[in-house]
Amino acid sequence: MAKRSSGSGSGRLGGLWALVAALCLAPPPPPCRALPPPARNLTDCRLRSRALLAALGGSLRQLQFFFFSTQAFNTLGFECTLEELDLEDITENHINTIKACTSEDSGAGNCPALEGPAFDTNKCLRGIYEDLKVYRAELKNFNDPEVLTTIDEMMKALRIGSTSVLQPSANAALTFKERMRLCSVLHAFRIRAVTINRMMNYLTALESSL
Repeated sequence: MAKRSSGSGSGRLGGLWALVAALCLAPPPPPCRALPPPARNLTDCRLRSRALLAALGGSLRQLQFFFFSTQAFNTLGFECTLEELDLEDITENHINTIKACTSEDSGAGNCPALEGPAFDTNKCLRGIYEDLKVYRAELKNFNDPEVLTTIDEMMKALRIGSTSVLQPSANAALTFKERMRLCSVLHAFRIRAVTINRMMNYLTALESSL
């Protein structure tokens, strides 16, 4: 009985060492990979860009309508029109829609900026996102939640970076110079929003033709 028990124990020990050796010689498992981010919906981005353009247009019309009263909601106290403004491009030192969506190889064609072989859709979308990011930071204290919400929603729809909602600081009366700058930024942003909307229309049509 003792001999049978000893032989059985040796067999189990040998099997254990064989299993350890097999595990040591086995190739390592493949590294874990993060799941790819969900694909962006260009149609949704186009609709968001249209909503942004409408919100900016409505806000500027409201400013022009109530320019006589600084106490009225979301007003500057003067007529906010393009005629008296010197527009500033606050995105000039950043990647933006104009730079990112224009091909360096102009080539030939009806619209060489879009038709050139160097046109990069992802780079263009990144430029649009960076435009929104810059203007969102500039307008964080602007008293028009519809404009701010449409910016946030389009940034989320682009799915390029993490979008954290900027919290406005304590309300303080703006100086005349600050109100003039706000008027200028809003007009410049609306012009850029027109370009963004046209680019989203183009990219959506391009995607549907593939």
